[in-house]
Amino acid sequence: MKVKENKTKGLNKKYTVTIEAADFAAAMDKKLAEVAKNVKMPGFRAGKAPKAMIEQKYRHSVLGEVLDDMIRNATNKVIDDNKLRPAVTPDVKIEKFEDGKDIEFTMEVEIMPEIKLGDFSKLSLKKYVAKVPAEEVEKALKYMAESRRETEKVAEDRAAKKGDVAVIDFVGSIEGKEFEGGKGKGYPLELGSNSFIPGYEDQLIGHKAGETVDVKTTFPENYHAKNLAGKEALFVTEIKELRSYKKSEINDELAKAMGAKDLADLKSKVEARISEDYNSTARVKIKRDLLDALDKEYSFEIPQKLVDAEYAAIEKQFKNAKAKNMLDESEKNRDEKDILAEYKDIAFRRVKLGLLLSEVGADAKITLSAEDINKAIMNEARKYPGQEKMVFDYYLRNKEAVEALKAPAYEEKIVDYILSKAKMTDTEISVAELYDFSEIEKKAKKSAKTTKKSA
Repeated sequence: MKVKENKTKGLNKKYTVTIEAADFAAAMDKKLAEVAKNVKMPGFRAGKAPKAMIEQKYRHSVLGEVLDDMIRNATNKVIDDNKLRPAVTPDVKIEKFEDGKDIEFTMEVEIMPEIKLGDFSKLSLKKYVAKVPAEEVEKALKYMAESRRETEKVAEDRAAKKGDVAVIDFVGSIEGKEFEGGKGKGYPLELGSNSFIPGYEDQLIGHKAGETVDVKTTFPENYHAKNLAGKEALFVTEIKELRSYKKSEINDELAKAMGAKDLADLKSKVEARISEDYNSTARVKIKRDLLDALDKEYSFEIPQKLVDAEYAAIEKQFKNAKAKNMLDESEKNRDEKDILAEYKDIAFRRVKLGLLLSEVGADAKITLSAEDINKAIMNEARKYPGQEKMVFDYYLRNKEAVEALKAPAYEEKIVDYILSKAKMTDTEISVAELYDFSEIEKKAKKSAKTTKKSA
């Protein structure tokens, strides 16, 4: 095999590779010999057919396989011999391939950039701290109390009002015909909760227990049942009973029902949970500041094909969101060209920072442990309060879902490593400032544009 490196620029490498005809012929003979061992031909025992007959019948079918193997092996050897780190799969093009002559092909590949890591202890970052206001704890306690509220029958003879629970029987029909799922008995409906079709609950307000009300309403155009969407319906509704919520009490009894010793213990637990949420949000801000600092600090060539692939993925998400009318409000009234141009900058920044973090991980020999994976799953479970077991079961049953967690978990571990080296200064901010990401988003977009221009 002969290899010639062509003149290239930057991260692009191009080689012209020649495979000698004799080597290819030897590989073909070896492959045909393997085929001959198991082939039965008329008049000959297995493996005893003449070489010429085997070649005549099977040469064409094995030629492509042998050629692919030799080119793949040659490509891998070029990579190994030149100590290349491909960013993407090499592009291979056969230039010459004639029977009995040398085979020539070119391979082009974008390689990973050389990244020289600096001293992370020189980084200065803010560690955002937000104290939990007493009113936030009270608000959470009030929510807990209201979620456990019980109802009692309205004793007085009065009409239903907003906030009451009307116990109803109902039968729905469209153009005089009942439809599936349109019946209910003894259903407790909180008036004003907007849990039924728009306009339904309002028509029960002002009526008393024992009355039957003809409720006329229209299913929304985007209703989940397509056979009902946009259609007018009549619900013959009987108000069987009116009930009202009892006053919710925030006391030791509530605390014990929530698994705490007493109210003081419950308040402490609630504050700790809110503080944990604050810390998670602060972490997002701190990580963004770190990425901005790294983006500004480091400059190196970026493999264009990685950027193209990242942009294609972002563009696909944007197009899908647009088709489903699920764009962010900030994007709905903007020119699509401007949005996509912005996404190109973001794709460039993502690839750059991804390569940098990967280099840090390799240099620091950071690996993921089973404990790290379990921690990632627990973090996912925390996003769904009350459904933690369901989340755990999901990951227990889905190995692919666990695999999908590994990349972000690895990135977080690398970020932790860098933050452990950086100089962190406690900076107290308000809750409003903690949850305000508008300035961060502006900085990220500006940083993405600057990064691409300076590269």
